[in-house]
Amino acid sequence: MRKLKILKTNISELTLDQLSKTLLNESKKTVAVCNANSLVRSYKDTNLQNIINSFDICTPDGFPVAMASRLLYKNKQQRVDGFKIFNNTLVNSEHTGITHYFFGNTEEVVVKIINKYKKNFPGVNIVGFCCPPFLNVDELASDQYFKEIIELNPDIIWFSLGFPKQERLIDLVKQKYSLSSNLVGVGFTFDWTAGTKYKAPELIANIGLEWFFRLIQEPRRLYKRYLIDNSLFILYFLRQLLFRR
Repeated sequence: MRKLKILKTNISELTLDQLSKTLLNESKKTVAVCNANSLVRSYKDTNLQNIINSFDICTPDGFPVAMASRLLYKNKQQRVDGFKIFNNTLVNSEHTGITHYFFGNTEEVVVKIINKYKKNFPGVNIVGFCCPPFLNVDELASDQYFKEIIELNPDIIWFSLGFPKQERLIDLVKQKYSLSSNLVGVGFTFDWTAGTKYKAPELIANIGLEWFFRLIQEPRRLYKRYLIDNSLFILYFLRQLLFRR
């Protein structure tokens, strides 16, 4: 998959189906789901930037990143967001023997997802989950939490810890353990899939207003992120667009 630089992050040029097929047919892939906030924070943090750019695949999660790819590189890039990656891949894995493991979030949320899939797609093979307490990345990467994962060696491990903790953990796990698993960070996807939080309808997301939908739900937590980081994304993108060679 070709990678295209947006701000200072190398974003993959791909479709949802291409990514799902990769996760179901290949191994040892690391996947970061990148939105405007991810790119701005990586722009300002060289260490984080290096971690994200070391991932095999970095998807254009939000409308701004997909639009930036289209404007800069004259392609037809669409959003490849965490929610669709997660659910599309799980559904397509039914009756294939592909194994899934969930890491992060809360037991309440994860159990709801498992029960939902047992009811609607019983052929999806979810072999385990771990919902550790709030810890730093080094503590999360300990044998205490990865012993079962090492024994099971699942085909895909889905991380729901939020950005950038899940990406830092994936990077550390990749270095520390010899796993053949694909490692994918999907953030709030677990909550949306479980129904504990509401995801913006596709129509709203596809016109670039998903941020507003989320802001209404969680104004205190998200107002700085959207007010500052989204504005910086536009500024940095315009600089790249106007001064690129």
